[in-house]
Amino acid sequence: MSAAPSTPAPGHEPDAVEAIVPLIPFVLPAVGGVLIFLLAFIAVVMA
Repeated sequence: MSAAPSTPAPGHEPDAVEAIVPLIPFVLPAVGGVLIFLLAFIAVVMA
């Protein structure tokens, strides 16, 4: 059996997931904050 190479090829293009993963700690709280604000705005408008 042959093992998968541990290092990517020199011409390796990063896929979309590899490009987004480092940004998750910044994007997730920002999206959560926007969602909370949106839900609060909807609750105030309906009240």
